[in-house]
Amino acid sequence: MGKVAAAIKVMPQSPEIDLDVLQERLEQNLPEGAKINGFDRDEVAFGLTALIPTVIVPDESGGTEAVEEAFQGVEGVESVSVEDVGRL
Repeated sequence: MGKVAAAIKVMPQSPEIDLDVLQERLEQNLPEGAKINGFDRDEVAFGLTALIPTVIVPDESGGTEAVEEAFQGVEGVESVSVEDVGRL
């Protein structure tokens, strides 16, 4: 079975959220079998910056759904959306 890499855009609730702390929380809340292969940051507007982790998950039914749900439950996260997906 292969693996899938997904860039997932995580929007913080406000510009005051410490992105380093939010990044640590995301790493700690990964579901089993998933791993983060780096983070990018995207300046959205008005001082708001999104985190974009590249997540590696097994190529199974459900794909990135478990990761999206885990990230949505992290304190300080406003929204989660998949930006790009590709097979490894």
